[in-house]
Parts: sequence; structure tokens; C-alpha cells
Amino acid sequence: MTLSADRRVADSLPKTWVDRAPATVRPYLRLARYDRPIGFWLLAIPCWSGLLLARLASGQMPGWGDLWLALLLAIGAIAMRGAGCTYNDIVDRDLDRQVARTANRPLAAGTISLRAAWIFLVAQCVVGLLVLTQLPWLAIFIALGSLALVAAYPFMKRITWWPQAWLGLTFNWGILVGYAAIAGEITPAALVLYVSSLFWTLGYDTIYACQDMEDDAFVGVKSTARRLIADIHLWLWIFYGLAALLAALAGVLAGAPVWFALTILPYAFHLFDQIRQVDPDDGEACLSVFKSNQITGLLLAAAFLVCSFI
Repeated sequence: MTLSADRRVADSLPKTWVDRAPATVRPYLRLARYDRPIGFWLLAIPCWSGLLLARLASGQMPGWGDLWLALLLAIGAIAMRGAGCTYNDIVDRDLDRQVARTANRPLAAGTISLRAAWIFLVAQCVVGLLVLTQLPWLAIFIALGSLALVAAYPFMKRITWWPQAWLGLTFNWGILVGYAAIAGEITPAALVLYVSSLFWTLGYDTIYACQDMEDDAFVGVKSTARRLIADIHLWLWIFYGLAALLAALAGVLAGAPVWFALTILPYAFHLFDQIRQVDPDDGEACLSVFKSNQITGLLLAAAFLVCSFI
């Protein structure tokens, strides 16, 4: 089954600078999701949060070296998010043809060949590798550990109702990389923040998956949105509640002062306000709520940053 163009949903409609790029490179930009930058943010922000948490734990203010590390991790996030999306589309190209939101992706639509996609994947991985060589050894070894998570992710929705949990493990690995790049070790504070961000991702990606529930059911793809739909708001409260509590605990373990509770309040409020806005039957609303998590992540990073300076 191939879906017609009139079944495209909001998240697959052309509306970005990518559509003004030269025709020869446009399919590659779409394959790497350069027209959907929220994914780059959601991969980079955990890296920055890890850096800032480590700096908070060190008792020293961030410096220019930290800014350089943050830039490197941002470049790495862009390269590896694009590589991950390319790999995901290679694996899912047959399924993507059957889902309204993904039917027009380059591989599913046939605008890029499978061979070209593999070459593009390798090129992006080379960029990621070049970034990796600039990091301390422990951070390099930890970063390489994410490859197994990335490789397995596209298959999770075929075998478990909780692929969003696997995405949480994968997307937030940068916390451990960023923390190790500063601290030279992994402490309980870093691990607690990692688990906190796992629950954050469980929440926002469950909201995102609400867009695809009908098509996912048709093709047999599993998701937390489908599994938890009867009580989805309750589950979002659980996921986001744990995310907020564990983020606060991570700050405490890193030595944050008592008034850290005030700096983390905007993050917690933004999390819980998302739940109020979620309507599983409104795909555009779910997409808008999902995209707002760029602000959520930046608010948490800002909380750690403020505590590092004061």
C-alpha cells in the first residue's frame, strides 16, 4: 500500500528553507531532517546539560573551553542526528510508504537510491568521528557505546510497545558524553540526570507518536501512544513528574545550592503545561507540543548554568 499525496499530515508538508535549496541536494537535506531542526536540539541539549551539570559539580564557573566543547557537541549532534535519521529511513523504507506522515520521505518516495543513502550515511558518520577525536578519551569511549543503541532503535517498534524508552536511552546518551568530557568520570549525578531525561523523552515522544496511531495500527507498528492511549494524560504526568524530580535530584547530587529549586521551577512548569495542551486526536497540536520541548530542555540547562555562575 502506498499513500497518496493528499494524505500527508502537517509534519510532512514542505514549508522550510530546505524547499528552496538546490534540487540536487534537497532530498539529502530531507533525509537528514534538516527541515525539522527540533531533532538536532533534542540531541544537543542533553550534551549541554551534561557539560553544565559537570561544571556545577566541579564548583567552577564555565569558561571558554566549555563553550568550545559545547560547539563540538552541537556539531556532532547535527551530524549524528542526520546519520541516525538516514539509517532509520534505510531500515524503515517499506514501512514509511504505508504511513501518512512518512510516505514522502526520500527513500520511501524513491527520490534517493538505497546506495546513495548508504554513502550519505557514511559521510555523516565521518563528520561525527572527526568531532569525536577532539574529545577526551573517556568521552570518546562513552560516545562509541551509543552506536549499539542507535543501530537497534529502528527495530524496537517491531518488537516492543516501548520504543520511546529506547529512544530515551539513545537521545540522552550525550549527557554522559558531556559530563565525562568535563569531569573525567561518571558520577551518580550524571546517571540520575540521564534517567531523568529518559522519562522526559518517554513523555515527548509519546506525544509525538500520537500523530501516527491510526497508521501504526494498520501496519503493526508499536508505540507507547498506542499502548497507553486509554490513560495517556495520567502516564504523561508520571513520565514528566519523574523527569522533574530526578532532574532536581541530579542538581542536588552535583552540589547545587538550596535555591536551585527556584531555578528549576520554569523547567518543571513547562513540562507539566505540555500535558494540558495534549489532544491525542489533534495531530497538529501534538506536533506543536512536541516541538516545544526545545524550550523545556533549554530551561533545564539554564538552571544548571545559573547555579554554576552564582
